[in-house]
Amino acid sequence: MTPTDEQTAAADAFHAGDHLALQAGAGTGKTTTLTLLARTTARRGRYLAYNRAIAQDARARFPSNVQCKTAHALAYAAVGHRYTHRLNAPRRPAWQTGQALGVTKAIRIGDRDLSQRALSNAVLRTVTRFCHTADEKITRHHVPCLRGLEDNDLHRELTAHILPFARRAWADLQNPDDGAVRFDHDHYLKIWALTRPRIKADFLLLDEAQDTNPVVEQTFLAQRGHAQLVMVGDSAQAIYHWRGAKDVMTGFDGTQLTLSQSFRFGPQLADEANRWLHLADAPIRLTGTETVPTELGFVAQPDAVLCRTNVGAMTQVMALMAAGCRVGLVGGGDSLSTLAQAARDLKEGRRTHHPELVLFPTWGELQDYAAHDPAGRDLQPFVDLVDTHGADAILAAVARLVPESQAQVRVSTAHKAKGREWARVKIAEDFTPPRATSAPPDTADHAAPGPIDDSEARLAYVAVTRTRRRLDLGGLSWIDQHPDGSRMCTAVS
Repeated sequence: MTPTDEQTAAADAFHAGDHLALQAGAGTGKTTTLTLLARTTARRGRYLAYNRAIAQDARARFPSNVQCKTAHALAYAAVGHRYTHRLNAPRRPAWQTGQALGVTKAIRIGDRDLSQRALSNAVLRTVTRFCHTADEKITRHHVPCLRGLEDNDLHRELTAHILPFARRAWADLQNPDDGAVRFDHDHYLKIWALTRPRIKADFLLLDEAQDTNPVVEQTFLAQRGHAQLVMVGDSAQAIYHWRGAKDVMTGFDGTQLTLSQSFRFGPQLADEANRWLHLADAPIRLTGTETVPTELGFVAQPDAVLCRTNVGAMTQVMALMAAGCRVGLVGGGDSLSTLAQAARDLKEGRRTHHPELVLFPTWGELQDYAAHDPAGRDLQPFVDLVDTHGADAILAAVARLVPESQAQVRVSTAHKAKGREWARVKIAEDFTPPRATSAPPDTADHAAPGPIDDSEARLAYVAVTRTRRRLDLGGLSWIDQHPDGSRMCTAVS
């Protein structure tokens, strides 16, 4: 394959020894470009992959002078192997771990009762959040905000109780031989990062840089003094901020280049992608490949249906099953199953230990919270789903899911679809338009459409760029009537 002008420019910058940030839009061949760079040098390189599957695929594509591993694999080789005994330890309930750390009684904060189990879960989540950061010590901002305790004063009271146990848990994890807390892979990654490691390589290639955890970012950037740094990703696909990921590309001190020619789809789909890129204020615009005949229009039999939320995905699964389809759920149904089990517990009068619902003693209290508390609005679709179908029906549907390879239709959230592609894609109806702003009370004007949030525009961009042949805009069709989206549509058509 003849390199494009953009790929050639990247190779030239790499040869010049520049630190490089490569903005690579959807389907623009970022891995192909990185292998092109690696094949033009005999220097020793490291490719840092986002996950194990990507690393395994990369090993077959990169030359022998480049080692392809995840950050976790590097950390395991350096320090993680010392904790092998603890990594293989059996699972144990969080409340048992909490009890071993000294969490032995319930407390009350505001009008909420926090059981020993709820407190133990919060302690372990605090340690997990700390492990994803570049911080050296556990502090109050690592303590998760619990449903029903969103108020700052209430969270401060929770923090004062949780922090001593969280610090005790982290101290427990330093022992390679034994301990109360179950040791996992993020623990040794953090322990390794705190040693300020030096990675032996002449150049480093960081993939999916827009979704890098701060703990990995810190380690990568610290190699700048002895290694050439190359990061590649798509800032417009930075959709994991809610779990601690950080886009390290836009502020990177180095040469900024782009890959904008998409080989996945044609010009019509590129125009649709550019509409969302414009709304997200992204640093890139795409060009489609003329020979790829991608269309926009109704899709009767999609290969994949992409949803905004897990609840939207479950709604699609149940509707498709009712129509007689064999359905696969990208990522599996474990998270939906645990939510449905939590709902069943609450409806049957039992407390649940699900971290999202742990503070609600009854289903009625959860219904009231979802309906009337602004912090609980995102739970309303879940409550509606359970009230409409029942928890048992949801659990039965999850049990009927088939592997993706056997499915007629795959259902996915847009988050889990990132990095995937299908021939025919439909966007589900739970991609709702932004809330309308109120018109002045003394005018006859209708409410104006609300502004489109950057994060929602990025998620929509990910969703619409998963297709190769035909896209049904479905639940995102509202963009054609939104002033910001319709103006952009006119500009690119």
